[in-house]
Amino acid sequence: MSEPKATTAREVALQVCRDVFGPNPRAAREALDYRLRKSELAPRDRAFATELAYGAIKLRRWLDFELQPYVGERAKALPQPIAEILRLGAYQLRAMHGVEAYAAVSQSVGLARKYGHKGTAGLVNAVLRRVAIEPPRDADFDTRASLPSWVIAHWRERFGDDRIEAIVAGVNAPPAVGLCVDLRNTTRDAAQQALAEAAIVAAPSPFARDVLIVEGPAPSGELERLADHRWHQHAEAAAFPVDILDPQPGQRIVELCCGRGNKTLQIASRTRDAATLLAVDDDAHKIAQTSARLDQAGIASVALVTADAAAMRASADADLVLLDAPCSGLGILGRQPEARWRKDPSDPQRMSELQRSLLHAAGGCVKPGGALVYAVCSTDRREGEDVIEAFLETSGAFARDVVPARYAPFLTAAGDVLVTPGIDGRDGFYVARLKRSA
Repeated sequence: MSEPKATTAREVALQVCRDVFGPNPRAAREALDYRLRKSELAPRDRAFATELAYGAIKLRRWLDFELQPYVGERAKALPQPIAEILRLGAYQLRAMHGVEAYAAVSQSVGLARKYGHKGTAGLVNAVLRRVAIEPPRDADFDTRASLPSWVIAHWRERFGDDRIEAIVAGVNAPPAVGLCVDLRNTTRDAAQQALAEAAIVAAPSPFARDVLIVEGPAPSGELERLADHRWHQHAEAAAFPVDILDPQPGQRIVELCCGRGNKTLQIASRTRDAATLLAVDDDAHKIAQTSARLDQAGIASVALVTADAAAMRASADADLVLLDAPCSGLGILGRQPEARWRKDPSDPQRMSELQRSLLHAAGGCVKPGGALVYAVCSTDRREGEDVIEAFLETSGAFARDVVPARYAPFLTAAGDVLVTPGIDGRDGFYVARLKRSA
């Protein structure tokens, strides 16, 4: 990330794409946050840069298909900045509403001159002028979806042919912004009113009782500025596991694989900071981030431990255990633009081995009569039902527990929650609630 400060939204988007697909690949959100902090863009331009960068990253396969007739074999020898400028220009011309063709072409040419030379600027000008006047090419469904074909095949098998168009459209659209309300400091209704006073429209989730869903675009920085310890950004479906766990004040709770602490904060909120919560993760950096967030929020009921959860020696004394297990992430390809290009068909099977060992450890933490919630942001049954069924076969002390009736639209035949990705802006999730009888 050594380029000079970007002066336009299009240049920010270019730098983000270079960061994501460069020699030291970064996550799109990390790159975007860094580039926006270095810029002095107005809110409207920041929103434009976000849409352009994320869209060009997601639709990379389709954009390359659209550009191929005009670039041909030269694509193999193009410097990375020029290739990214062409994709960004094509995205503006093919997929963004309200962008003038002249502006898309001329600004792209200017970037090609800045990051290349007169010859590359001429190439960008010639190619994008053709894209601007020619109709889109006929493409097969997988190319238009701009996803790996194996991912589309998986979703077809899992959710059916009749839903695949809606899934792809949702995954390729901007993801919905969710806010998890801190019930220690406010109510969901009061938080909704505070947002309305700032001209931000938000609606209550019909499922997670502490979540608001922002309608339309809302700058992340503005939501954070307004928060004042009343909410934190947390995708709606990602809040389902804690909502299904239903933690209460006075309970002893264990959270395994707590990550950066979104669900930790949610549990502390739901228990009004009056439970005993042990949160575990094997990543010391993530534990440090969670610790800082808890301190900032004034939460005192959480003990953080850096450890391998699968190797922990459990004492079977927890009322509730939450395992948000590491997974392939197939359910959040719409929220993480670059993720679709970094996944492998072998990921679900590989991750399921770790998930099974973690679930065994989690089960050992639960006392008789207690409950365990297992969750993954994946839609692959090898990381969902297969993991649960294997656990139930080897542990006679557990059985499936009932989830709240409001989750009925997502229930599988076995009674677990399976959220379809892309529909209504949600991420894909699998959640199962188990109860220990003895």
